[in-house]
Amino acid sequence: MKKLPIGLSTFAKIIEGDYLYIDKTDITLDLIQNGGGYYFLSRPRRFGKSLFLDTLRTIFEGRKELFKGLHIYEKYEFVKYPVIHLSFGGGMAYCREDLNEKFFNLLGENQKALGIVCEEKHQPSFCFRELIIKTYEKYNQKAVILIDEYDKPILDNIEESEIARLMRDMLKDFYSVIKESDRYLQFVFITGVSKFSRVSLFSGLNNLNDITLNPNYATICGYTHHDVMTSFAEHLKGQDFEKIRTWYNGYKWLGEGVYNPFDILLFISNNCDYRNYWFTTGTPTFLFKLIEKNNYFLPNLENVIKDDKMLDSFDVDSIELETLMWQTGYLTISKKEINFDDTPLYTLDIPNKEVRVSLLGSIADFMSRVHNAPLIKNTLHKALHQQDLTTFQTSLTSLYASIPYHLFTHNKMYEYEGYYVSVFYAYIKSMGIGIVAEDITNKGRIDITLKLPTAIYIIEFKTDGTNALAQIKAKGYHQKYQSDNLPLYLLGIEFDTKERNISGVEWEKVAFSL
Repeated sequence: MKKLPIGLSTFAKIIEGDYLYIDKTDITLDLIQNGGGYYFLSRPRRFGKSLFLDTLRTIFEGRKELFKGLHIYEKYEFVKYPVIHLSFGGGMAYCREDLNEKFFNLLGENQKALGIVCEEKHQPSFCFRELIIKTYEKYNQKAVILIDEYDKPILDNIEESEIARLMRDMLKDFYSVIKESDRYLQFVFITGVSKFSRVSLFSGLNNLNDITLNPNYATICGYTHHDVMTSFAEHLKGQDFEKIRTWYNGYKWLGEGVYNPFDILLFISNNCDYRNYWFTTGTPTFLFKLIEKNNYFLPNLENVIKDDKMLDSFDVDSIELETLMWQTGYLTISKKEINFDDTPLYTLDIPNKEVRVSLLGSIADFMSRVHNAPLIKNTLHKALHQQDLTTFQTSLTSLYASIPYHLFTHNKMYEYEGYYVSVFYAYIKSMGIGIVAEDITNKGRIDITLKLPTAIYIIEFKTDGTNALAQIKAKGYHQKYQSDNLPLYLLGIEFDTKERNISGVEWEKVAFSL
């Protein structure tokens, strides 16, 4: 049984160390031989981008012996090219001096590896240009450029827009060299998490092929379900593959869904214990703050529809929450449709159980800052399953009463019904309970419907004296679910914005006539 390549992103180390490797060289060969020589790929963190880039580097370095037994071995000539490899994944840059130092360190490493000395010591873009030209002159061969995590200096400062703009503009100047150096280049591959519209990669490199949403490359990073069932068969003997799929699969880029490799490797190494491995490697605090700042109505996550323009790119000064959530892996494409004008529309959804439980739970905790949240969630979950609405009311009141007062001191979000609904939605969704937000009926929209194996709850929320239960009954919302043959409850929840808590919970069990 092969060893698990946990934390490894160097192709040679994996092969020489006899670690398990999922063969992606069929896709690699297609990239090299077809479609031009300039590529961009966006994928969330820890999806294997660095390993894929290192595999490309090893191929272009002509190290054929490492690929024996893999798809590419007998199908490629392994011509040796000089490779310039720049990875912005390590370290942080918080100012101009930091990023300039990063540029020169990376360029210095490449000069040393290629046996080249650049005279430029002040302007990174000039040094980069000099390196490319001198590489071509020394080796009498066009160079390959591989750039990993091209956008990390921007993302590291995304909460500080002024610094993020500075990083963006410095990177724009640096990357502009690539277009100017076309005659010296054989192949370029660039990876990152986000596609920033004002970085010159996308405004200057008009021959850059963005393969992020190309179905042919949907599995370029990550493991397919077939990979998990075959290559990891010995490691996962006796496990429930459908449960594994529910927990960790579901990331889609208009093709077959994939697993995050980090999840599968950690899942196996932890004796197949279901945990939130990928999510815990980086808490998306910026997303939480953006949700809070914009008073985002969380149930809207149930039906996010975006066009090509929205998903294609964004910038420091215009960050769409849903676009950022897609690019960072918290939302994925569940469906593609063609619009009236022949342009695509994408429906986004949460990819799997790990992200749903972790993301919604973290958002709920961030929005409410409740310290005893796990206990409250457990009580709410139990009460709903047991149809104990008295305990449900007590626990829900305790939840909102536990929200720290300072959250409301300089913030009017509590005046909006949407805030209370969003907190409730996040808590319920994170429990794995079936929830339908803005549930459409022929009489109107139900705020939230909960669908449990034991019961169905029709819930309406109101603030400051409006009778929520009366509206449910008047609209006849429950009629949509009469044929489900489950206990059906009408539940009105009213909030007092002055007291910042629930002012009343009324419920009624629907009696069906035979």
